[in-house]
Amino acid sequence: MSDRPPLWLPVAAAQDGLLTRRQLRRLGLSSDYVDTQLDARRWQEVSSTVLGTTTGVLTRRQLMWAGVLHAGERSALGGLTALERHGLERWHRDEITVLVEKSHNLEPIKGIHFVETRRPIPLLTASTALPTWRVEPAALLWAGYEPVTRSAYGLLSACVQQGLTTAIRLDSWITRMRPLRRAKPFRRLLGELAEGTQSAAERDVLTMCDTFRLPRPDRQKRRRDSGGRLRYTDAEWTLADGRVVVLEVDGGFHMHVEHWSADIERERQLIATGLIVIRCSAIELREHPERIVRDLRRLGVVESSA
Repeated sequence: MSDRPPLWLPVAAAQDGLLTRRQLRRLGLSSDYVDTQLDARRWQEVSSTVLGTTTGVLTRRQLMWAGVLHAGERSALGGLTALERHGLERWHRDEITVLVEKSHNLEPIKGIHFVETRRPIPLLTASTALPTWRVEPAALLWAGYEPVTRSAYGLLSACVQQGLTTAIRLDSWITRMRPLRRAKPFRRLLGELAEGTQSAAERDVLTMCDTFRLPRPDRQKRRRDSGGRLRYTDAEWTLADGRVVVLEVDGGFHMHVEHWSADIERERQLIATGLIVIRCSAIELREHPERIVRDLRRLGVVESSA
């Protein structure tokens, strides 16, 4: 018997253990060879075109490979799946998104959403082994078609806040992505992000102040809490008597027990330094900003003279 490794092994190793029938034919391996592996249960059939050289449930990365291999050479991971690959946190979706060219008639694979697009997929794909769209087109296209406007703004803000890209790069890609839904409001948002707005919630705070004629607050200001730790406040106003009112905005992830507990400690230790701290949810900030304005005014934040 030959000690040489099988011809398919390097290809499979580069694709997390997955191969296509076409790749095997190119290597000179017959359908009988494939059937022998399947019958012996050394391999598994993932789809009519994709084979797994391991058994058991596919890992998430293997499922990503299965999607792009099944869709063919001119396909790539897109949307939130592409951003997950680039390191985006707290925007996980179980379903994997694979972008394919228009008029692609594909056999479905459970857990994979094949999305048709007329965009030039190869030109927008990053230089990675697993074909994945670049951060900017992936984020902008997802945000452009997301039904919930706030989620669209939140995603772009998260990409900038988490360091995946910059507001300037996203803005330049809007031109390259023409036509793009919501292009004008996206440019306004990115302009604010470039000036220092770090999240959709911060943008809503500025909108609230402008609407109700409150002075714009200082944002992401560095503070030492009572334990000596460095903190960044969401928004704060310095009153005429020298007191400082802080508004902390809780997003959805703050509802998780570990975040909620940490927020309580953070609030207590900021109050212990003499700050006046009030909190609101991101939903309340968007849906009922007048309630927050009422309480800020009662605490001494006066109407802006501008």
